[in-house]
Amino acid sequence: MKLLIQSILLTVIFTIITGILYPLAITGIAQVAFPRQANGDVTLLAQKFTGDKYFWPRPSACDYATVPSGASNLGPTSAALQSNVAARVALLGTNAPADMLYASGSGLDPHISPEAARFQVKRVAAARTAEVAKVSALVERFIEPLQWGFLGEPRVNVLKLNLALDQQESGGHHEDQARH
Repeated sequence: MKLLIQSILLTVIFTIITGILYPLAITGIAQVAFPRQANGDVTLLAQKFTGDKYFWPRPSACDYATVPSGASNLGPTSAALQSNVAARVALLGTNAPADMLYASGSGLDPHISPEAARFQVKRVAAARTAEVAKVSALVERFIEPLQWGFLGEPRVNVLKLNLALDQQESGGHHEDQARH
């Protein structure tokens, strides 16, 4: 009986610690250290852009849906993966950067490589009848450096870049409309 009481008591104690106190502490730390991320931000998730006048994100195995997010789990010998990549190569060409051909692990990565953004500049500029140099300059302005100066790779947030393109095209009013 003593062992049963100890087991129940430990279960209650650890439930309080790991189920209530720890989550509250982490939430508090996140609110102070990372308030934008802790409260949610649409720029942290990939958005589906298909028109030629927009930069395209990485392919998504979950069609950019947040609830069933995840990878396709297709291995390198998978016929389905090979078919998907072949279709993307047919659309984009053989010199397309890898991140334009393969989906991210979550299917919701909001970033592409600077190379993938530069790869799309001519298409986007032509669709918008804009100067290639202006679109290219905008891409360069939106390249985010390594996180904290040493983590990851340089990257471009596709949603932020597309909002800036729309804002530039409309004279600065589109971003306000996109937020409502």
